[in-house]
Amino acid sequence: MKNLTEINGNWNETKGKLKQKFAILTDSEMLLIEGKQDEMLGRLQIKLGKTKEEILKVISEL
Repeated sequence: MKNLTEINGNWNETKGKLKQKFAILTDSEMLLIEGKQDEMLGRLQIKLGKTKEEILKVISEL
């Protein structure tokens, strides 16, 4: 599983893949990254109805 540092390093690619997989995500939600991983994960949890672990798993599988 990728950690948040790896996700940040490939953010543009990851962001595009997340938006393809979950079309309900907006550009502004995808901007929450630099130093705001917990906030970003929290918003994704609310928006997608998944746990933090499920979201990290989805991201690592992209």
